[in-house]
Amino acid sequence: MFSENIITDPGSVDIFPASRIPNHLHHLFKPIYGSRSRDNIKEKGFRITTEAGTLSSILQWASDAEVRKMAYIKGNSVPHANCAVLDKLIAARHEIAQLCPNMASSPEVVMSFLLEMSKMVRPKVDEEFKAIRDFKKKKTGQICEDLEPWDEAYFTGMMKSSAYNLDSSVVASYFPLHQCIEGLKVLVESLFGATFHTIPLAPGESWHPDVLKMSLHHPEEGDLGYLYLDLYSRKDKYPGCAHFAIKGGRQLSETEYQLPVVALVCNFSGSHGKSSARLNHWEVETLFHEFGHALHSLLSRTEYQHFSGTRVVLDLAETPSNLFEYYAWDYRVLRKFSRHYLTGEVIPEKLVESMQGAKKMFAATDLQRQIFYALIDQTLFGEQLSSQRDTISVVADLKRQHTNWKHVEEGTHWQTRFNHLLNYGAGYYSYLYAKCFAATIWKKVCQEDPLSSTTGTALRTKLLQHGGAKDPADLLTDLTGDGILQFRDGGIVPDLTSLCDEMKLGGVL
Repeated sequence: MFSENIITDPGSVDIFPASRIPNHLHHLFKPIYGSRSRDNIKEKGFRITTEAGTLSSILQWASDAEVRKMAYIKGNSVPHANCAVLDKLIAARHEIAQLCPNMASSPEVVMSFLLEMSKMVRPKVDEEFKAIRDFKKKKTGQICEDLEPWDEAYFTGMMKSSAYNLDSSVVASYFPLHQCIEGLKVLVESLFGATFHTIPLAPGESWHPDVLKMSLHHPEEGDLGYLYLDLYSRKDKYPGCAHFAIKGGRQLSETEYQLPVVALVCNFSGSHGKSSARLNHWEVETLFHEFGHALHSLLSRTEYQHFSGTRVVLDLAETPSNLFEYYAWDYRVLRKFSRHYLTGEVIPEKLVESMQGAKKMFAATDLQRQIFYALIDQTLFGEQLSSQRDTISVVADLKRQHTNWKHVEEGTHWQTRFNHLLNYGAGYYSYLYAKCFAATIWKKVCQEDPLSSTTGTALRTKLLQHGGAKDPADLLTDLTGDGILQFRDGGIVPDLTSLCDEMKLGGVL
């Protein structure tokens, strides 16, 4: 019901005249025609459906602040029906959330970690917020004008473009999808000495002609598992990108092992067999993230499939996937597979440096947003709310306390279209645990030589092969030594030092 409401009630706003919408976005919206009151002349406009993707495009590209404001408010005021659905979910899930095993052990430990992170990131966010506000004042000429929530994507995008002269279409030209798949092959061969081989599908095995099947093969160990790739967007397909464990690995006998079978499902533009599909870099990062999950499943060797691969405690599950995002940003990795789709030129190092610089520009603001999301999730699902508190007031209070951005009072209830509340009730903090753990693993194990077999052996034998069969605290400390986690009030929280160093946050408070 929650997800259905998001799909069936995305909201819309009508914008007149059509010239208020950037030309390169016109294809996204339905043309509409209205009469001017004075002369009864038909005027062309656009009906903007404010689902997440198109809303994001408007907020990033529309120079008209009033258009951005209208779209932001409408997009964050639907679906209203989910206010009641969310209340029911909270009541039903609070008890369930207490039963799920995790490293944190209690909502109090999670909340203390989130509050520590919120405090840690605030000084850097204050600097970034001031820079955005000063940039807006310079561009608009309005000295007293303050920042609004619908300003963030527009002005930060302009600031990144002016600082690094980045063109997303130029970046995408170095990431044709077939080369990105080669990048996945580079990872497994360099790190684990294994190779992917495309193998034929049996009659009736595939659910769509676009699906490819590959075996992960090791020269000494034989086949390690099987991977289905379903990467292209099509009508009525599962949205977004995800990893699915179809069959977990398990020991069948002393000599026989049931090989894991997994699928990577994405929604990239283009179609199988065409060379036109090129990925934005955030899509490359997403592909590597999901591939981290796939490797966790494929390289797992557990006695029982209940503990195979990603079947681990919730707050460890995202660590391998977050770790492999680093590989999508490292030039030593990108130069191995990133090629221009027409010329075959290797991606220039200066371009990658610009991409890295743009990523870092508002990294603290991006992290604060994730902390805010986790605080909402934890407050709604991890704690027992009093019956008098509604979710709208909870979210408003948290936004005022833990972000630099205003809360819009005009009937908005952003949380009713945040699908992760459905999927991760009281568990969204696990992304932040993973971000911290991955930062430490990258720094201590991978950064010096990310593609070496030594690095790969450590990752495989000390992390990936154990799935959920080994105590997560022992697993992490065996991999990195001290400095990856801390014990707090009967639970475990990540050590923040590596993430602080990486983001130049000025140290742990």
